[in-house]
Amino acid sequence: MSRMLDMINVRKIFSKGTANEKMALDRVNFSMDEADFVTVIGGNGAGKSTILNAIAGLFFVDSGKIIIDGHDVTKLPEHKRAKYIGRVFQDPRMGTATNMSIEENLAMALRRGQKRGLKKGITHDEKDKFRTYLEELDLGLENRMSEKAGLLSGGQRQAVTLIMATMTKPKLLLLDEHTAALDPKTAKKVLDLTRKIVAEDKLTALMVTHNMRDAIKYGNRLMMMHNGNVLLDLKEEKKKNLEVGDLLMMFEKASGQDMSNDRVLLS
Repeated sequence: MSRMLDMINVRKIFSKGTANEKMALDRVNFSMDEADFVTVIGGNGAGKSTILNAIAGLFFVDSGKIIIDGHDVTKLPEHKRAKYIGRVFQDPRMGTATNMSIEENLAMALRRGQKRGLKKGITHDEKDKFRTYLEELDLGLENRMSEKAGLLSGGQRQAVTLIMATMTKPKLLLLDEHTAALDPKTAKKVLDLTRKIVAEDKLTALMVTHNMRDAIKYGNRLMMMHNGNVLLDLKEEKKKNLEVGDLLMMFEKASGQDMSNDRVLLS
């Protein structure tokens, strides 16, 4: 199985040289193989979202290397890394263009990186493809393709965004607490859909979550971050029989800190 991501001694300091200086990533090292589905857990300020932003190129790291599918992207700007990456954010409004229809949003995602825009309109073949994707959601959206994305609920928009992020089968799928803004029932539906798409398309996915139960339930590997570093990295065998209490004990042993009062992580 080929290597899909390498983070090698990655370091990032924000507000360097000021009173607000913050070591966000402290010589982070980890790798992901093709089709790995890694969940990332940690308290506020642990570096979870910073890892995703570093990979996506929202900023350049201070030192170290980021390699995606054998390509060194460390010094590439965000738009040049986009061809390797699909991403779903916490805010459902960030993944879709509010004033464009569902099918226009999907067409935009399908043609990402191509020179032509939407001038030629959406073809019948594309519409059929979009209808098939939407039917998989089981949300009735295949009958609402001409409706504006802004009319959808948060869960519906997140489901559409997930399709947009995965339809071209990116090298790496980044999920940044993508169900945190949804109610529990809708969150479960979107998470189950995520697991289905990742498995069927054999995608390599990195999913940040605040929820320990979700971190244990989904994916084949779990990483826990603390103070800008990877504190725990549990592979499938160690992960599959874990309980939340076990994870807390492992964290406390590794960090020397008590996390049992962190209600967000225990939700």
